Formats: sequence, C-alpha cells, structure tokens
Amino acid sequence: METSADDTGVCDGRSPDEGRSIGETVRATGMSVDTLRFFEREGLLLRPVPRNAAGRRVYERADVDWLLLVARLRASGMPVATVARFAELVRSGPGNEALRLELLREHERAVRARIAALGEDLEIIRNKVTVYERHVREGTAAGVWAPVPSAPGDAP
Repeated sequence: METSADDTGVCDGRSPDEGRSIGETVRATGMSVDTLRFFEREGLLLRPVPRNAAGRRVYERADVDWLLLVARLRASGMPVATVARFAELVRSGPGNEALRLELLREHERAVRARIAALGEDLEIIRNKVTVYERHVREGTAAGVWAPVPSAPGDAP
C-alpha cells in the first residue's frame, strides 16, 4: 500500500485517497476543530468537505495539504478575504493562474516588508541588550531608564 507523508516527512500509514476524520485532520494540521470549521464557513477550502453516512466530515490528503497552505498564508498575515479569493481562483480551475500569481506576489511583498520592519526592530532590541549587558557587567545598571517623577506642573 502506498502511504503518504505530511510536510514534516512523517508517514501517516494511509493511502493518499483514504479519508480522515476531523480529529485526524486536526492532528495532521495542528489546527483546532473550530479553525477547520471556520475555514470551511469562510470559503477557504477548495471543495465542500464530504460527510460519511454518519454525517461526519471526511477529509482527503489533498484537503490536508490545502489546509496546511492556508495555515501558512494566514500565519504570514494574509487576510481571510484574500485567502478566500485565492481559494475561489483555484476552485475555478485553469485560466486564472496570472491572477493567482499576482495575489501571491502581493502577499510576498507584504511579508518581505514586515520582515524588514522586524529586522529594524530586532536591531534596536539588540542595541538595547548590549547597553544593558554593559551596565550590568560594570555594575552601573541602577537607574538605567528608571522612571523619574515629574515635578508638579510639568507636562507628561
């Protein structure tokens, strides 16, 4: 039997077409049940999730793969509406790849800008750590940026 591996390379012992319960999908994706249901309600999935005879959702490997991508898009700051638009484009099939590409490029630009801003923030933090390390090492840390009470009548 052919088995599938998730993005971490962990083999789950299933054929790629074998269905997974919502609990198994939660474990495979690291998402909560509420998140999976939210993604479904918001139109972020590529297809309606089929249900078994008992009415329970049954996810396929392709659903899990898509959910992992959606999780990355959301974690990197893509708004729900943009993920929904991307899913809509994918669902509609061939012919709109240029639109999908532009959507992803826009998101990539936004992520790169956030990374650059975080790099600047990190540099400030590094500098502050260096200052505090020096003061602690030299025994001169007392009063470093200690709040100074305002004199009566001073503006805050």
